[in-house]
Amino acid sequence: MAIVIDPDECIGCESCVEMCPEVFEMDADGEKAIVIDENATSDCVDESIETCPNEAITK
Repeated sequence: MAIVIDPDECIGCESCVEMCPEVFEMDADGEKAIVIDENATSDCVDESIETCPNEAITK
């Protein structure tokens, strides 16, 4: 399944980017996280989903 970030829910806290930089990065404006590898399977993806304060990340 593809990893998705709901841009309406993302508050730009950067926790997913810090935990899993090979999968997430901040957008060009530095305001929201975006997925750069939607098919990643590393453990940090699940940790990022659990850590996201607004539950903006799904897979």
